[in-house]
Amino acid sequence: MKNEKNNIQPHIVHSHDVHLDTDYTQWLVELKARYRSAQLKAAVKVNAEKLLFNWQLGRDLVQKKVEERWGSGVVEQVSLDLRNEFPGEKGFSTTNLWDMKKWYLFYTGESDLPKLHQLGGELQKIETQSSGKLHQLGGDIMEQDVVDLISVPMPPAFAYVPWRHHVEILHKCQSVEEALFYIRGTIHNGWSRQALLNVLHSELFKTKGCALTNFSETLDASDLTLAQDMVKENYDFSFISLHETEFTERELEDALEQNITRFLLELGNGFAFIGRQKEVLISGKDRKVDLLFYHIRLRCYVVVELKVKAFEPEFAGKLNFYVNAVDHFVKLPEDNPTIGLLLCTKFDQTDAELAFQGIKAPLAVATYNGIKISDVLPSEDLLRQRVKQLEQELRLSRKLIHKITKND
Repeated sequence: MKNEKNNIQPHIVHSHDVHLDTDYTQWLVELKARYRSAQLKAAVKVNAEKLLFNWQLGRDLVQKKVEERWGSGVVEQVSLDLRNEFPGEKGFSTTNLWDMKKWYLFYTGESDLPKLHQLGGELQKIETQSSGKLHQLGGDIMEQDVVDLISVPMPPAFAYVPWRHHVEILHKCQSVEEALFYIRGTIHNGWSRQALLNVLHSELFKTKGCALTNFSETLDASDLTLAQDMVKENYDFSFISLHETEFTERELEDALEQNITRFLLELGNGFAFIGRQKEVLISGKDRKVDLLFYHIRLRCYVVVELKVKAFEPEFAGKLNFYVNAVDHFVKLPEDNPTIGLLLCTKFDQTDAELAFQGIKAPLAVATYNGIKISDVLPSEDLLRQRVKQLEQELRLSRKLIHKITKND
């Protein structure tokens, strides 16, 4: 009698053996979605547990007064012992351990605890794209012992921010209020580490919502805060380089369009680029908007006008004209009123306020700086031309000298 195992033949599924229909397709979509959700939960869970360890280690270094108890080199010793035990882990350097201590101390001052509780409550109110993920994950991403810790517990919201982000924020922020601003921004906007570094460098906390606007007179209260937060006092254009100190508006537009991804990051979350020199046909004439964007959260178009000099009152009238044109010829009924943003090298507050008075369209004026002027060497052809010109001038000079000498 033959072994039954020897009779088992591999079964190959051919296309004619499977009958796919819409139910199968829907089931496959659900499987993929469930797996992505599982991946997300696992990633957040791992990050949460590692951050919790860092928070607790920082707490231990503070509460145990380890340097007084075991000597000034104890942190280096802990680092060495942990790296020997876990050689595959990269988070146990001496610098990292000191950062854990600073991290815990930074957020646990008595005056700062209410701010941490406020951040935890705001976690459930996030209305951006990331909020779906947060609500989907629910409160079970953090173990119960997070809130049962002795001393100050780590805010659950911190779990959504990678450790290196926390370190950058810790090193560059002067107050807990400022740090929590960037924590919220990372959660709301999904900032990468580079994006976070960009907004830290531009000091977004100090400039966000500080542009001069007439929004309080022209927008509904429901949109006012979001619109005011949308614009900054100054925009950092250090990501572009131009060849001349006196550049034109077209050259500035060219540079911004070539770096549109970086420009969108500088504008802030929610902006979608529609086009440059967007044509709007008015009374048979093509009027061109410098830069046109759509703000997803405000559900409105944003007209951006660029000026390569200081603010002049007539700039407000031109911006108002283009905002009204977009409202009349581009905006759909379901869109909110178009917003105008004027970017110039500098402006006088009184001039701008007077220019905005009586205008019914929502307008804002802000400045920009940081543009780099690159040194440009002459091209090879231009160098040849200059050499030939010099040679010709030299020959003529020699002939002239020879003629004068001969006559003498």
